[in-house]
Amino acid sequence: MNWIYLSLAIVTEVVGTVMIRFSNSFSKIIPTILMIAFYIVSYYFFNLSIKKIELGTAYAVWSGVGTALLTAVGMLVFNESISLSRVIAITLILIGVLILNLSGSSSQA
Repeated sequence: MNWIYLSLAIVTEVVGTVMIRFSNSFSKIIPTILMIAFYIVSYYFFNLSIKKIELGTAYAVWSGVGTALLTAVGMLVFNESISLSRVIAITLILIGVLILNLSGSSSQA
């Protein structure tokens, strides 16, 4: 269940970050409110996830997978550049997250 909480934290954080883009420098109220709401929900789920997942591992997964997802969203939705170096960098981040998970990430708490 803790990995589901972490997954929900990642997805809601990504949506919140996308809302920053739609808020037009916080000049549009609805995307701004949604951004705040999604960030609150994200931190709530992250808090639940770290009850059984080591903090460092949870944060690495959260930031790494979130970065990869946001990069993909940027390329697919916002027409940001796609380059071999970006794809390699994101791949390396995801490999690092995988290695952290395989090295044993559950605490005994």
